[in-house]
Amino acid sequence: MKKALLAAFCLTWALHGGGPANAQAQDYPNRPIKVVIPFPPGGPTDGMARIISERLNAVLGQPIVVENRGGAGGGVGGKFVAEADPDGYTLLITPGGALTTGPALHKDLGYDPEKAFAPVGELSETPLIVSVNPALPIKSLGDVIAYAKANPGKLNWGTQGIGTAPSLLCELLKLDTGVNIVQVPYRGTGPMLVAALAGEVQMIADPSTTSLPNIKAGQLRPIAIAGPTRDPELPDVATVIEEGFPKIQSPFWLGVVAPGGTPPAIINKLNAAFRTAMNDPTTVKHLEELDTYVKTGSPEDFRKMLASELALWTGVVKAAHIQAE
Repeated sequence: MKKALLAAFCLTWALHGGGPANAQAQDYPNRPIKVVIPFPPGGPTDGMARIISERLNAVLGQPIVVENRGGAGGGVGGKFVAEADPDGYTLLITPGGALTTGPALHKDLGYDPEKAFAPVGELSETPLIVSVNPALPIKSLGDVIAYAKANPGKLNWGTQGIGTAPSLLCELLKLDTGVNIVQVPYRGTGPMLVAALAGEVQMIADPSTTSLPNIKAGQLRPIAIAGPTRDPELPDVATVIEEGFPKIQSPFWLGVVAPGGTPPAIINKLNAAFRTAMNDPTTVKHLEELDTYVKTGSPEDFRKMLASELALWTGVVKAAHIQAE
């Protein structure tokens, strides 16, 4: 009798979709969703995330509350979301800082990115442009290598801070080519660009959102796109692949994750909602005005990408003996 009752209970459970977790997913969302941005207001991540969140509000029919939690290169906001309830009501929109480059460098963030988060999906990519001071006799990445070999230690590469993606890209170039280039870290994009325009550093890698205006003003010379495709805004600038340096890739991407343990049904619902929001014509237009382009995929696609990047940057940190600030 007990076995019959147990079998009936299991059948009822299955027919109703697996119990509370599935019921929770069917009812989701029924209240405001918090989107955490792990950087201060006003930067490129903040601007793009707010454009996306505004459209997500309309798609899901619930208020989207944007909250900035900057610090530790994205680690502060990452830790906050990692420790949140896995119910789909706290999300993290971030570039690699909180998920790949930051954890590769900082071992004390308080979370394991591969266990602490459930990937929802990649959202967008922005070209990362390698640029130099126009006074230099450099017009390609090959020229950089030749110049650096002829002038060891005299080419300064300004970065947004130790452990940021452009910082690790600099170290990857040095490892890959054996050149002696001096990395000069600054505390963010603003100070780095000021230094580059003043001639304090001769070379930078920066998302087109912030570097393109200076390029168009003739204050920086673009020499390569650090990604697989050319930038529509700079159609004559070759990619690093075309220049023969396929390893030197690091496009500036944004993605979204939820706390680890969030039910798969909620993750899939969020993935579909973000896809709809990202492909809205108004959203596409606003992002393209920032030279940012929609790139969405499945949660599994994003999980594989994060694992690949984390392994890459962890290897670079180890090989280059980089220490956290």
